[in-house]
Amino acid sequence: MKLAAPRTLAGALTLVAIFLPIGLIVYQSLLSGAFFEPRSELGFSAFRFILSDPGFWKALGNSMLMGISMLVIAVPLGSFFAFLLVRTDTPGRKYMEPFMLAPMLTSPVVLAFGYLIAAGPVGFYSIWTRQLIGTVPWNIYSPISIAIIGGLIHVPHVYIYTSTALKNLASDIEEAARISGASPLRVAWDVSLPMIRPALIFSSVLVFLAGVETFGLVLILGNRMDFDTLAVYLYKLTNRLGVPSYQLMAAVAVVMLGLTIPLVTVQRFLLRGENRFASLKGKGARQRPVQLGSFRWVAFAIVCLWAIVTVVVPLSGVTLRAFVTSWGQGVDLISSLTLENFRIVFSEPSMLRAIKNSILIGVIGGALSVACYVVIALVLHRKHDGLSRSVDFSLMLPRALPGVAAGLAFFWAFLFFWPLTEFRTTLFSVWLAYTVVWLPYGVKLVQTALIQVSSELEEAARSVGAKPWQVIFDVSLPLVRFGILSSWVLVFIAFEREYATGVYLLNTGTEVVGAMLVSLADGGSINMVAALSVINITLVCAGMAVALRFGIKLHD
Repeated sequence: MKLAAPRTLAGALTLVAIFLPIGLIVYQSLLSGAFFEPRSELGFSAFRFILSDPGFWKALGNSMLMGISMLVIAVPLGSFFAFLLVRTDTPGRKYMEPFMLAPMLTSPVVLAFGYLIAAGPVGFYSIWTRQLIGTVPWNIYSPISIAIIGGLIHVPHVYIYTSTALKNLASDIEEAARISGASPLRVAWDVSLPMIRPALIFSSVLVFLAGVETFGLVLILGNRMDFDTLAVYLYKLTNRLGVPSYQLMAAVAVVMLGLTIPLVTVQRFLLRGENRFASLKGKGARQRPVQLGSFRWVAFAIVCLWAIVTVVVPLSGVTLRAFVTSWGQGVDLISSLTLENFRIVFSEPSMLRAIKNSILIGVIGGALSVACYVVIALVLHRKHDGLSRSVDFSLMLPRALPGVAAGLAFFWAFLFFWPLTEFRTTLFSVWLAYTVVWLPYGVKLVQTALIQVSSELEEAARSVGAKPWQVIFDVSLPLVRFGILSSWVLVFIAFEREYATGVYLLNTGTEVVGAMLVSLADGGSINMVAALSVINITLVCAGMAVALRFGIKLHD
């Protein structure tokens, strides 16, 4: 059995899944109205409208502010924490990593709502602080506060890459620096971090890109002061003219693509060189921690302070709010404890569907997505022809499409592309959108597993007469089954925390927890948002528990 035809079909379907929604966005942006309107004409009227709108330029400036601020905050802190927890004798460093990864595994909407409940004007911690010192020394309803929060919750994105790179370094040079009298801070600044510069640059691009695309955090915390990023501006354009302004929304999405594609291209270029990091690690490389002396407890306190502000405060706030009837100045929380919020959630058919659909989309949908990612990874595996190069290059495009824009694109695809119209109000629409949006992440997970299979084993199977499909099913896949299982669990977590992509696909029968959180938060349903947030956290924690139970690493 030849694999050329199935391989070509898989590659072609991948390209269609990537370029169809993007093509619809570009086409719609060039029309004067919605593309189902007969009077719509080709032109640049949509771009002229948004480029003449002060609100667009304000949103663009805010997106740049978020990107730069998050870059300035997250990169130094993330790399510093990676050095402390990987290369030094900081107390309890082995137990701190789950806290370091928690913000990355939690939906930004949940974190934003948690900060609102915990540290808002009448938040739990705000009230307790006012009672203690007579005032609240912070204001989360300000651009600076939003930028700081965004930077703090993206520290793990830097930590995950820099810590991996640091683990690949031998400690000989650091020891030499210490012997010559360099302080631990000098060792980190002059020796360790410069040696992982590619990882730092890569994570810097990642954080800046995340800042430009910020949606949930700004939607919840910035709404009261009219602080919009481009993603929020796009979301608010939905009915700006009294009817769906599809052409304006598409124009904004194209502008966002123009901003993000160069950044993702830089990311991809850096990622192609990630194997260079491995050359820094020899077999048997020594890993002796840098001795911090008395500073080790200061380092411990710094990491704990970040964990308290970034993890404990928002998650404890949203959890406590889910179990009380009301909160605010003078409210006795003990007498307000209740399970009523959860009873309301479980009595609402749409909420029940959202929970069930989220579990289905994570478990069953995640398994099907990983199966697709395996097929795509096999298309690329040890191939250097035109098809593999086209698919490999195209994989970066879904990453360049912000979640809210991706959801909008798939909404149009299911609305107007006739082979998909029958599936618009089914969970298949959400699954397909999630699968494509997380395509770069999922395929890389599988590729990481496949690349560990020595080519010699596959060549040995072929030398004894094994057909191509036998090499795949009898050699390659059995050897990476644990890697595929790991990918399934990690994709489950990614699908559970996803929220922006499902906003425009939200319909009766397509409800998922993430999209419902955005809808309820936008409508001010605080009680249901709190209870649903706790359910969302529980689902992610269940995925993490399975990962830890099977020894799956959340990162290399």
